[in-house]
Amino acid sequence: MSKPVALTIAGSDSGGGAGIQADIKSMEANGVFAASALAAVTAQNTETVAEAHDLPPSLVAAQIDAVATDMEVRVAKTGMLSSPAIIETVADRVEAHDLTPLVVDPVMISKTGFKLLQDEAIETLLEVLVPRATLITPNLHEAAHLTSVDAIKTAADLQAAAEALFDRGPNAVLAKGGHLPEEDEAVDVLASEDGVHTVSAPRIDTPHTHGTGCTYASAIAANLAKGHDLGPAVERAKRYVTEAIRHALPLGAGRGPTNHFFHLNAEAAVSDAGTSAQD
Repeated sequence: MSKPVALTIAGSDSGGGAGIQADIKSMEANGVFAASALAAVTAQNTETVAEAHDLPPSLVAAQIDAVATDMEVRVAKTGMLSSPAIIETVADRVEAHDLTPLVVDPVMISKTGFKLLQDEAIETLLEVLVPRATLITPNLHEAAHLTSVDAIKTAADLQAAAEALFDRGPNAVLAKGGHLPEEDEAVDVLASEDGVHTVSAPRIDTPHTHGTGCTYASAIAANLAKGHDLGPAVERAKRYVTEAIRHALPLGAGRGPTNHFFHLNAEAAVSDAGTSAQD
């Protein structure tokens, strides 16, 4: 049996809840084989990012080349790419290997406030990588930084930011509204050539949301790799990440991670119940 291959190009999270570790878990949970190219190493946990170190661009390129020349990559997804040199390298390799669809998660800052994208790299991201993207997936803080929208407080503000980013050249923008203070539901805005649509799900009352952005974008990428069109891929991923948050793991002293394999826990509970009944 074979699986579609998804390639994630991102930074690591030593705590395992976000970054390339979350990407791999999310992709595998959504039914594809996850390959990876590491762009940075971070020392972090549920409370803080203590340190981050970029890998040499040549090594990032070599990892991408190694995967793309050996496997049929059905989708690529990027996460933390902190410097102009790494962004340019990734864009070059994406073009060289025709890595499409391409999901770009413009990771800028951790939930604990650690800067993961250098200020001088923002314009490089917008000029070099975003126009190559099938989809970019900024949260409202990232969307505000990447556009002229000063502050995003409402769904209308989020839509304005999504439309502004769509004008920068990607095929589509998913502006995520999970942090919108005045919305009862977690409302995202999808802007594409088909117009503007909202994708919503119940807002889960939990502090344990570490890695949700990585998880969501990777689930979308996995569904694209399996052949779903963009709209259905986003909707399927939204349902998945909502349940991953609903079953989040209260690990560590800070914001715990989402539960990427919540469905396996449910299956195990059913199996255990059946075993107990037979006993």
